[in-house]
Amino acid sequence: MSNSTSNQLRNIALTVHELEQGEFYWVLMEGADTDAPAAAEESLPYLPLEAAVEPYTTYANALVAGVAAIRRMFGPNGPRG
Repeated sequence: MSNSTSNQLRNIALTVHELEQGEFYWVLMEGADTDAPAAAEESLPYLPLEAAVEPYTTYANALVAGVAAIRRMFGPNGPRG
C-alpha cells in the first residue's frame, strides 16, 4: 500500500442544523465515494460522521464547537487517511 494513499485528505464537511427553534447542532459529514464519475460532477453525497448530542443556543456556538470536534477527531494535520 502506498503512503500517499493513506495520507490523502478526506472530504469532511461541517454543517449546523436547527432541529427546534433556538437549538443548534453541529454535524460532521464525509463525502461518499461514488461509482459514477459523471454523477459526482453534478452532486456529491455526504454521509453523517459525527454530531453534537446536546444543542447550542446559537448557530455561531454550534459552528465553533463543530470546528473543535474536527480538531479533536483529526488532530493538527486534519482528516488524513
